[in-house]
Amino acid sequence: MKTSLRWLRAGALFAALALSGALHAQEIVVSAAASLTNAFQAVGQAFEKTHPGTRVTFNFAASGALLAQMQQGAPVDVFASADQDTMNRAATAKLLADGTRADFVQNTLVLIVPAVGGQSPQKLADLAGAGYKRISTGTPASVPVGRYTMQAVEQAGLTSALDGKWIYGESVRQVLNYVARGEVDAGFVYRTDAMIERDKTRIALTVPTTTAVTYPIAQLAASKNAATAKDFIAFVRGTSGQEILDGFGFSKP
Repeated sequence: MKTSLRWLRAGALFAALALSGALHAQEIVVSAAASLTNAFQAVGQAFEKTHPGTRVTFNFAASGALLAQMQQGAPVDVFASADQDTMNRAATAKLLADGTRADFVQNTLVLIVPAVGGQSPQKLADLAGAGYKRISTGTPASVPVGRYTMQAVEQAGLTSALDGKWIYGESVRQVLNYVARGEVDAGFVYRTDAMIERDKTRIALTVPTTTAVTYPIAQLAASKNAATAKDFIAFVRGTSGQEILDGFGFSKP
């Protein structure tokens, strides 16, 4: 009897360990652009509800910073970038699983100003005026919104006129915070970010970009949970995921 009881206990322990291992196998890490923070948190919750036993852990930062982490061996299952250039570099570094890359949303570059006080430019050229001494965008080398901004500024012929006015942020959300706190006179962010601080910032201009602001997503080749990673990407691109993203101001690519 005692022997049988010991076997039953051992069997229960093995079953628990097996279940724990199965649950662990369904955990994924998603590294995503900072501008996706609020939207992807909502997407992650919805995904977990429709995939019982699955857990999604997010790592939000500037796309360039996320790429650097992955190149250094950070364990990531899914990568979502705010631009094609960063995802191209990930592909060149052979970090992506073949056939998993796809565009899933599109965004718009806007110029915002503090909601209270200050001036509101009518056109980009107004930023060259004395009333705009501190203008913020993301660091162009690592933050996609910074690259989009510099392309737009160059296209408008304002590169020299705005030189010396830039305050660079480590992510688009840092730029948003600078403007919301009134620490800069204007800032370039995505429309989806501006929607988060509607009471502290206002959109002055929609800024044309030389290339569309599209977001690609892909599974990492080194993912240890490829099946769940693919399921998450499919959910993001599917009806439910797209409805959530649309609610946060993103549009279809």
